[in-house]
Amino acid sequence: MRSILLIGFMGAGKSTIGNTLAKKLGYPLIDLDDLITEKIGMPINTYFDQHGEAAFRQVETAVLKDNLTTDAIVATGGGIVVNELNRNLLKSHPQVIYLQADSETLIRRIKNDTQNVRPLASEKKEDTIISLLNSRLKHYEESAAIIIETSQRPPDEIVAEIIERLEKA
Repeated sequence: MRSILLIGFMGAGKSTIGNTLAKKLGYPLIDLDDLITEKIGMPINTYFDQHGEAAFRQVETAVLKDNLTTDAIVATGGGIVVNELNRNLLKSHPQVIYLQADSETLIRRIKNDTQNVRPLASEKKEDTIISLLNSRLKHYEESAAIIIETSQRPPDEIVAEIIERLEKA
């Protein structure tokens, strides 16, 4: 098996769905943000502040490349599609799933999430977050082999749809 990559905006459910999908399929879950944190030796938001987004995206691309053929479920960071090289890598992979959610759902999930620090959203207003989402939408859609709607749906239902769609692909 090649990796199953989950992409989507922050709050779309990549970690939650990734964890449930990994358990259901019996595969390990790899969170790219966790691997990046290990590689850079500090929290992502600290690295962002000290080195900037461009440097972070370079590290992100290297970690993505290292995990494209890993037999695992791979949860990516929400901004992975910002980099054109990343988009090309994703487009060439047959099992990239875009977890899509409406902006109201994403805002609610982001505000209620106390575990994930999001450097591009932690201090932003809702309209700024929506603008960021809108700037990435076409990149998510272009990069994905499968698009799954996650708004107002329980994880088990989403995972069942992913498995069904992967079997048909």
